[in-house]
Amino acid sequence: MSVSSSARRLTTASAVAAALVGAAALPAMASDHHHSSRERGAVTISAVQYDSPGRDDRSNRSLNAEWVEITNNTRRVVNLDGWTLSDEDGHTYTFRHYWLDGRSTVRVHTGEGRDARHDVFQDRRNYVWNNDRDTATLRNDRGRFIDDYSWGHHHGGHHH
Repeated sequence: MSVSSSARRLTTASAVAAALVGAAALPAMASDHHHSSRERGAVTISAVQYDSPGRDDRSNRSLNAEWVEITNNTRRVVNLDGWTLSDEDGHTYTFRHYWLDGRSTVRVHTGEGRDARHDVFQDRRNYVWNNDRDTATLRNDRGRFIDDYSWGHHHGGHHH
């Protein structure tokens, strides 16, 4: 799962260069992401920060700065119990006893922490999301595809 440190350094260097050019308002997210779902669904992956800012030193702070946001676009509460979020390598986080309020977002952090209303934690000690390319896939409690979010793929991404 680990990306070589030189590739991470290169990614960080190019992110710094982009910020200096004036893209500072853009978060550390891919500009080439896509959603496979044709229209905006009830629940979507709304943002991904796959490259934790700063040095990738595997500290809990750095791990928790790597995250995926999932948004409920409806007015109704959605029970995410049993839903999964996974990467291309099969690392999977399963939501347990979590209800996502209507018109709200939950941030799924990679590291350790105490789950709260808008933040849940995978409790991992290693990074999940590859900096160069990966796909975050959200499935419901029956394993049905809900949404995905890809970066670094040059031919239109990875489909479900």
